[in-house]
Amino acid sequence: MVTQTHHSLHEAVATRLRGEIFAGTLGPGSFIDEPGLCDSLKISRTPLREALKVLAAEGLVRHEPRRGSFVREVTEQDLDDIFPVLALLEGRCAFEAARNASDADMAALDILHVRLKRHARSRQINAYYATNLGIHEAIITLAKNRWLAQVISDLRKILKLARLQQLHAPGRLAQSLDEHLSLYAALRARDSQGAEAAMRTHLMRQRDALRELERHRKSALLA
Repeated sequence: MVTQTHHSLHEAVATRLRGEIFAGTLGPGSFIDEPGLCDSLKISRTPLREALKVLAAEGLVRHEPRRGSFVREVTEQDLDDIFPVLALLEGRCAFEAARNASDADMAALDILHVRLKRHARSRQINAYYATNLGIHEAIITLAKNRWLAQVISDLRKILKLARLQQLHAPGRLAQSLDEHLSLYAALRARDSQGAEAAMRTHLMRQRDALRELERHRKSALLA
């Protein structure tokens, strides 16, 4: 049951559904049973439909006239379209971060990179992923551009739908670490252009790794 003030009820419902989508409870392509949700959440149709509008605006849900709402499915073409845009945006963040970061900011990034190396050595992929994400978020914050941050956040929500596992590609964990260390070296040197190039390379190699995993998956299905 969702209990909130009238003003925030649809945001609470959107948060609940977003969490279920990201957790996979509502998987890609799943039909969203509006009457069932209203009954289980003890809410009326109005806040649910407002919540679905929020999720549709975020790209997490699609609405089909006379059929209803469905969890969005992310295609290979979507990934091909999104990664170059994300690489440009996060590259710009790295450019700005190299100019804005203080010595204290660099010290905080140093701690994160020590953790990253430790997780890579022990092949703790989940811990590596969490630290990797923390580094990206720190760089976005250091860019000090809320518009960049907002667009990146929206795109990353779409990518999260795909439940990507690029770190499982052969050799990808070590490659990812090398990319991060190159990026960090550019940041420490206050090399804005080098940091931007390193971040773009890092993002596009993620897409390459996912493409390789998809090829392996299709080959296994045909075997």
